[in-house]
Amino acid sequence: MRITSTSCICPVLVCLCFVQRCYGAAHHGSIKVTRNQTKHIEGETEVHHRPKRGWVWNQFFVLEEHMGPDPQYVGKLHSNSDKGDGSVKYILTGEGAGTIFIIDDTTGDIHSTKSLDREQKTHYVLHAQAIDRRTNKPLEPESEFIIKVQDINDNAPKFTDGPYIVTVPEMSEMGTSVLQVTATDADDPTYGNSARVVYSILQGQPYFSVDPKTGVIRTALHNMDREAREHYSVVIQAKDMAGQVGGLSGSTTVNITLTDVNDNPPRFPQKHYQLYVPESAQVGSAVGKIKANDADTGSNADMKYTIINGDGSGVFSISTDKETREGILSLKKPLNYEKKKSYTLNIEGANTHLDFRFSHLGPFKDVTMLKVIVGDVDEPPLFTMPSYVMEVYENAKIGTPVGTVTAHDPDAANSLVRYFIDHNTEEDRYFTIDASTGTIKTAKIFDREETPWYNITVAASEIDNPGLVSHVPVGVKILDVNDNPPELARDYDVVVCENTKPGQVIQTITATDKDNSANGARFHFSLDEGLALNPNFTLRNNEDNTASILTRRRRYSRTTQDIYYLPVLISDGGVPPLSSSSTLTIRVCACERDGRVRTCHAEAFLSSAGLSTGALIAILLCVVILLAIVVLFITLRRSKKEPLIISEEDVRENVVTYDDEGGGEEDTEAFDITALRNPSAAEELKYRRDVRPEVKPLSRHHPFSSLDSIDVQEFIKQRLAEADLDPSVPPYDSLQTYAYEGHRSEAGSISSLDSATTHSDQDYNYLGDWGPEFKKLAELYGEIESERTT
Repeated sequence: MRITSTSCICPVLVCLCFVQRCYGAAHHGSIKVTRNQTKHIEGETEVHHRPKRGWVWNQFFVLEEHMGPDPQYVGKLHSNSDKGDGSVKYILTGEGAGTIFIIDDTTGDIHSTKSLDREQKTHYVLHAQAIDRRTNKPLEPESEFIIKVQDINDNAPKFTDGPYIVTVPEMSEMGTSVLQVTATDADDPTYGNSARVVYSILQGQPYFSVDPKTGVIRTALHNMDREAREHYSVVIQAKDMAGQVGGLSGSTTVNITLTDVNDNPPRFPQKHYQLYVPESAQVGSAVGKIKANDADTGSNADMKYTIINGDGSGVFSISTDKETREGILSLKKPLNYEKKKSYTLNIEGANTHLDFRFSHLGPFKDVTMLKVIVGDVDEPPLFTMPSYVMEVYENAKIGTPVGTVTAHDPDAANSLVRYFIDHNTEEDRYFTIDASTGTIKTAKIFDREETPWYNITVAASEIDNPGLVSHVPVGVKILDVNDNPPELARDYDVVVCENTKPGQVIQTITATDKDNSANGARFHFSLDEGLALNPNFTLRNNEDNTASILTRRRRYSRTTQDIYYLPVLISDGGVPPLSSSSTLTIRVCACERDGRVRTCHAEAFLSSAGLSTGALIAILLCVVILLAIVVLFITLRRSKKEPLIISEEDVRENVVTYDDEGGGEEDTEAFDITALRNPSAAEELKYRRDVRPEVKPLSRHHPFSSLDSIDVQEFIKQRLAEADLDPSVPPYDSLQTYAYEGHRSEAGSISSLDSATTHSDQDYNYLGDWGPEFKKLAELYGEIESERTT
């Protein structure tokens, strides 16, 4: 099979296609393929031969964007087995088979039914096979071939990043690179010139140029000045087909801004300025502004203003406002029209950021002259001093002069001045002032110990213009006089030990004085000379504003006197001297040998008896011994009254204890014991006394005639029946008495009543066999008791 193709896009290709069709069948386009044959030779086995492929696969080409009415012819498939009789059928499979590409199954012609776009898909992979139309068996193996979409110039160049914004410094050299732009073309760069792009400038000449091949934009002029023109809009075109006629093109805009450099020095608009400043301007306030113009921007326009010379450099100062770039003129000293009416200042403005590449355009500073004219203003009175300090003694009479303030009118009119005190605070009401002379006097009597200092404000105004007022602070110091006597520094707690020695210091005292050191810094201590000589204590003045209290005898007794009073006279060194008397309270206390106070309370009941400490301890020991004897006696007595039988498990329900010992067995009058011996001795039945019985007792109609024959069991049953038939049963209470033990038991009676034998004549060993309830009794009456006694 051979393949022929007729894809031609130019005369040269048409010629090539013609040659291919005419010459390819014999030399280039086909190789004969022999189908699989089986040769049968007598006596030989069947031999299978490998079929030879008759395909010569050249790439098929199809033009993109085909707009013709008929399907575009792509090529032809032909098998050597095809004899032209229609027995061979051609089948096409793969990408686009049956939809984009169709094949004539008889002739093998391939056509394209749709317009293709190389930029979407560059080639298609298909498979071809020739089969026998009658048997549908393949005549040759399936083979693969490619149909490539041939490019045409159908895509214009595009700038993917545009539009562009870029900056370049002003005054740059010609040829300075600004930006490189790049355009892309979607056509096939390996085929023809469809994707070969060249650049050109459509707008922006003669200021900028562009490299045709690289797209680099450069400056085309020397010294482009930002102050002359700042913004430029440059249009760049990219054209394919190497810029030839018929090529497609695209464009983009590049916005170029010239950035500022410091190439313009500052300049004052005028060489001479004049400024009016009133003499009343406050020191530190801004009195004027001045500005030098600079065509540059940003930091290139920053400048600093200075006063370089002039007679007003000491009176005025200038600073720079960084926001407005203005020079702010301020007042350093107060102005006085009467002394100086004008000042001259030379002010310089200079850039702070210099670019030495442009130093030849300088100097980058400028100087101007400023004349300041001082304006005359009616000023308030001026005090001779900025503040006053005066003194007055305490206790001075009301109206005593304290001092005088003086003010005058600084203007040429020299108006008269009136003085007054601003009564804004309470302290201002303690003084008065003469409105004409300015003399300050007291308005109350002062106490230095209460308030040693006063601050007042004195005002002065012109009589002709009361609205102009000036103020001055005045401090008044209250001087001290000796008007306070000295007194003890604190309340002293003076203690003297009973065993003290004569001449011993028991306390050191000091004094205080409310007056200052000039009137009472030195104190003198003494005893009152008007009193008799104190036999117990004396005082010694230490000449250092302290005094010592000393004892005058050997021993002191709390029982005799526990508190002493010592009057002390204290005088100061003021003029005139003042004194006061204070009384010290001295307590007598018992102390240890080392002087520590043990107690200061008087023990009257011991002292009167004359007992010492040892005697007191002996008495206490005797009391403790007596108490111990009493407690021991009571304990022994209680132990004797404990019951003889103490059972671990008490089987009785009720235990009634009587503390009546009785007279023993011989006493037959204290208690009738016959009821315990026989029921015949029991009293007649006792009835309840709280209710009246409605039935007669059964005992009166009992068939038994005598109580002697009544058994205990029958007796109990009788009493139980009476209680059951009694209509006055609970909630009423009744008392039933059963005081009979019974006749006898096998074990015998354990009571000593009616016992004919003594305790020592009986053998009580059998009590140990009665169980745990009688264990204690067996111990008492058996051998265990005799062993304990022994």
